Amino acid sequence: MSVFIETIDTENHRWIDARFDLKNSLAGKKTYEDEHVAGAVFWDLENDMSDMSSSEGRHPMPSDRQLTELIKSTGLKHNDSIVIYDQGGSPYATRAWWLLKYAGFEKVHISKKGFSQLKEQGIKVAQDQSTYQPTEIEPVFNRAIFADQAYVKSIISGDELGVLVDARSAERYAGLVEPIDPVAGRIPGARNLDWAQFVAEDEFHVGDDISHIVQKHEPAVVYCGSGVTAAALYAIMTEKGYDQLRLYMGSFSDWITDAENVVEFDRGEHPEAATDETKKILATLIEEGYSGEMLMKKFEYEKTLLSNLDK
Repeated sequence: MSVFIETIDTENHRWIDARFDLKNSLAGKKTYEDEHVAGAVFWDLENDMSDMSSSEGRHPMPSDRQLTELIKSTGLKHNDSIVIYDQGGSPYATRAWWLLKYAGFEKVHISKKGFSQLKEQGIKVAQDQSTYQPTEIEPVFNRAIFADQAYVKSIISGDELGVLVDARSAERYAGLVEPIDPVAGRIPGARNLDWAQFVAEDEFHVGDDISHIVQKHEPAVVYCGSGVTAAALYAIMTEKGYDQLRLYMGSFSDWITDAENVVEFDRGEHPEAATDETKKILATLIEEGYSGEMLMKKFEYEKTLLSNLDK
């Protein structure tokens, strides 16, 4: 069954609006209230699709109870054909899709087109909030597609077969930049497959062969910074026929909550240290774990402080 589909049929599908903006957590709900696909319900990344009270990463996995209540209150049934959309080429619909797959739903898809494109194609839209009679459904959770920190450790130790696939950019994977988390780097042994390479013109594309990174039937755990963009890569790999996948929902932001967990990074070229004082500063920064661009910036800052003291 295809993961991504193109349709404007609002009669035979249940629709879920998953639009969100990481820079403005209220934006998704606002756009839904302004206009949405007729009959669509709204699932918010942080209020519905994450347990923000948990400490397991920046967008933690919702509990089974939370997910069950969300599904019941939305009025979904196991035999529903469900289509999820967001603004297009974004990871939020894929997050909702993965959660429904985890909850045992079979007929669930991601719209290839975002809301604006769907509207241009003539899909029915509405402004009134869609409500449905709550159901008494009991999800059958598919634990085999979920990975927690303990499972990731078992792969690293060799107790479980599998590879780790990091869905972030090459720069974040290498630990050269880290705009969000307090620690830069990657989970040890992970391979890099940037999810963004599969997006063009606000739409997902299956893309080129990736067997040089991970084999089609090789057990793999996909992660990112907080488990959101990893869902997009998970969906793309599923579309490609990969069938031994797990999603580490806590991802790197959960991994670094344990100070004993090892973090790998690519050490870039060292900046020049001309004097005994600057050599000492550089050695200290390297010992503290700075590398690459972060090492360069910190070293220049510390040199500036040293120059001010000499004045």
